Amino acid sequence: MNKDLNTVHLEAEDIEACAKEGRKPKATGPYRILIGNDRLEFVPYQIDDPIVTGRQLLDLAKCRPADEHILFQLLHDGLLEEIRLEETTDLRERGIEKFIAFRSDRSFRFLLDGRQFEWGGTHITGLTLKKLAEVAPATHGVWLIVHGHEDKKIGNNEFVDLSEPGVEKFFTGVEQTTEG
Repeated sequence: MNKDLNTVHLEAEDIEACAKEGRKPKATGPYRILIGNDRLEFVPYQIDDPIVTGRQLLDLAKCRPADEHILFQLLHDGLLEEIRLEETTDLRERGIEKFIAFRSDRSFRFLLDGRQFEWGGTHITGLTLKKLAEVAPATHGVWLIVHGHEDKKIGNNEFVDLSEPGVEKFFTGVEQTTEG
């Protein structure tokens, strides 16, 4: 039986805390996981089963109908891996605590700091790119590589269209300041 946090048991194993503490989650549930959206805003949920399907996670997050959504698992190295509806994932494996759901029928590929990402939406903001790159948003910038032209800086609230032909390539770096 699965529950949202309005009915959470206090003894639920917090999978994110286990990952941060470097310990393996207990063998039996319930487990606390996070499911987020395309802005990387996460909501906590509780689930009893340690091995769950993509469909179960989408249903838990009320992403219905499930077959109109794409679910990604945020891996311990910051990369995203798609979980198909009937594919299972084991919550007891370290670092598997966050998922991102999109209402979409396709994914888009881009490179960020040389790492390949899949994304379920047609657009992504500069702030989301910084979060995926795990850099400090206040001190780092993100740029889109534009062949034959100057690279384009992407503002935190600025959207980049990933549905354009080709693979978008981004990089992050410390922003130049005029202070001092």
